[in-house]
This record gives sequence, C-alpha cells and structure tokens, in this order.
Amino acid sequence: MRHSLKIAAFFSTSLLTAPAFAQEVVAEAVPDSGDTAWILTASALVLMMTLPGLALFYGGLVRTKNFLSVLIQCGAIAAVSSVIWIVAGYSLAFSASDGTVIGNLQNIMFSNMFAMRDGQTIGELVFGLFQMTFAIITPALIVGAWVERARFGWVVAFSALWSLLVYVPVARWVWGNGFLANQGVIDFAGGIVVHTTAGVSALVVALMLGKRIGFPRTLMLPHSPALTVAGAGLLWVGWFGFNGGSALAASDDGAATAIIVTHLAASVAALVWMLIEKIKVGKATAVGFATGAIAGLATITPASGSVGPLGAIILGVLAGLVCFYAVHLVKGKLQIDDSLDVFAVHGVGGIMGSILLAVLVSPTFGGNGYAEGMAMGSQLWAQIKGVGIVGVYSAVVTLIIGYMVSMVIPMRVSEDQERDGLDISSHGERAWDMD
Repeated sequence: MRHSLKIAAFFSTSLLTAPAFAQEVVAEAVPDSGDTAWILTASALVLMMTLPGLALFYGGLVRTKNFLSVLIQCGAIAAVSSVIWIVAGYSLAFSASDGTVIGNLQNIMFSNMFAMRDGQTIGELVFGLFQMTFAIITPALIVGAWVERARFGWVVAFSALWSLLVYVPVARWVWGNGFLANQGVIDFAGGIVVHTTAGVSALVVALMLGKRIGFPRTLMLPHSPALTVAGAGLLWVGWFGFNGGSALAASDDGAATAIIVTHLAASVAALVWMLIEKIKVGKATAVGFATGAIAGLATITPASGSVGPLGAIILGVLAGLVCFYAVHLVKGKLQIDDSLDVFAVHGVGGIMGSILLAVLVSPTFGGNGYAEGMAMGSQLWAQIKGVGIVGVYSAVVTLIIGYMVSMVIPMRVSEDQERDGLDISSHGERAWDMD
C-alpha cells in the first residue's frame, strides 16, 4: 500500500510540474520592445548626422561654387555604402564565425539573421540597420579632405572600395569579436573604427590630391557659417543616437550616461575653442563654436561608455585645446590642404579619446573601472596598439585604393573646372541662384 501511495504521489507531482517544464523548453527569447524602439530611433538619428548634418556642416565651410557638390558627394556615399553594407559588408564584419580578422558571407543580403544576437535584447536586423548608419558616416567624413577639387566619379569609386577594404575589416577587429577586441581594446562608439580610420585616411588623401589652387596664399572663407552651425547642431543632436545608441539598450543607465557625457564634452570643447579664439584673434566665431563642439564629440566617442562627468570635462578641455592647435599645425605649419580639418578634428580627437580613456576609465576619475585582468598600464598599451594598428592599416590601404582608382578615373578635376566650381563643372547645377 505504501508503495502504491509513493507511485501515485510521483505521477501527481510529475503532472503538476510538467506544464511549467514544457513552457520553459519551448519558450523563445523575444526582443525587448523598448530597446528595439530606442535603437530604431538611434539609427534615424545617426543617419541624420550624414543626411543632412554633415552635408550642411561641410557645405557651409566651402565656397559658394562648391556647396552643391558637397551635398551630392555625401548623398552618393550614403547610397553606395548602404548597398555594400547590406550586400556583404555586415556579414564580413559581424557574422557569427570564429574569424578574428574577417567574417564570412553567411549573412549576405541580410540573410540568416538571428532573432537576437548573443548578449543583446534587440533583433539582429535592428542591429544590422544601426551599424549600417556608422558604415555610412565614416567614409562621408573623408569628404572634408578633398572638397573643391576631387572628381565625382573618383569619390564614389574610392568610397565604395574604402568602405569594403578599410571600414569593414576594422569594424570586425574591434566590434565583431576580432583580434583587437580579444586583446582588450575599448572603443564604445567609434573613436578607432570611425574617427581614426577616417581621420588618417583623410590626411593621406589630402597629400595625394595636393593643394587647392591658391592654397595657402588665397583666403578661402566659408561661404555660409550659418549653414555650418546648423549642420553642427544636427550632428550634435544625432550624436545622442551615435553614442547613446551604442549601449544597444534603453532598459538601464548605459544609454543615458553615454548621452550625458557626450553632451558635456561637446559643451566644454565648444567653450574652450571660443575662449582660445577670443584670446588669439579677439573674437569668438560661429565656425569656431561649431568646430569645437565637433572636436569634443569626436573625442568623447570612444570613451562615452566608460567615463563619468569628470572624464568628459577633461576630454572636452583637451579636445578644444589640442584640436585647435592641430588645425593650425596641419594647415599653417605643414601646409597640408586637409580642407575642412578632418584629421585635425576627427582624427586627432578620436585618437586622443581612444588613448586617454585608459586613464579616465579609472574609478579615481569617476569611470566604470577596468575589465577583469586589466589595469591602467595594460589598458593603455591595448589602446595605443589598437590605434597604431588601425592607423597604419588605414593609411596603407587608402594609398593603394586611391592610386588604383586613379588608374581608371582621375582624382582631380582640371584647373578650369576647379576655378569654375564643382557645382557647375561636375553636376551642371548651381546651389544658389545669385541673379
């Protein structure tokens, strides 16, 4: 009788617990709707950074006869980069394979995407879309190095190859569980992947193309500081998605913290830049305010997930100070016509932020602290190594791509076309009807 009761109790317990067990087995993880909504919004904000933010920021800095050409170049780069990213770029950068240098083609055409990637609460399609906006703005940043003299066909072909051969591999190394990530390199939102690659490549392109006619003897003033400030404002707002979205969630404080330190660094850098202008030339300019803010944004980007407000203030001060003098070094002393200061602002800022985060991530400065097994010295070495490898790779491959494309499409327009302006000579249109 006792055995019968035990058997009955066993089956009763099994029946009672079976539904819960079955539910646990068949339940599938689903993306978090709040996190998904935030990343979709952040994707739109980052796309806004290129179209129209960067286009207006750069466009206001060139002469009237070249304004439209800058807008068209930014738009064309956005289009070709998007196609490359969806067709193969995403898969090569982020496919779930063991390749630490490059991925495979399992996600070609955005196929075979997971419902959710490991460790994330958003669908992989949403993740791929968000990363696409970074792949768009990075080559578009280089536009500032070749404005007013580069041939449009060369620009599009170069940008397409650069996206595939520079941006995609570096994204794999740092963000796709590549060899730099495995060595402890931190790059929260693109100080290495975006700003180091674009900044170094811009310097190389500027040297390859040579100076604009009249540089540096002729004063080449921005035709519309108002448009530049408007573009900078769009970039500033969009950067909330750039850095805040890189938390890949909205359900904790990660995104909010990244946005706060981003805004703080930009504010401090803009104030420092204007203060230096006031001391040196007697007036704080609109272009100076805009450029200082962008320098602060570029500098905080790699550290925005690691540092606190004190670290953001330190990076903001250094961004305004160092990038200001980097502009004068590159253009004034070295007389390199990096026309819109891509290297001096984005390159120097991104490199500086990527290296200094190794110090500012320390709890002493209000940072998040070091990963297990890392200390200030080892983190600093990892950051320097990451910047150095990516910088050298970007320079060499940019040089090769530039000359390869120039064998088919000349880099520069003719002197007559340059004097006429690229709006008319390259596109047959005028941005402004001056009549």
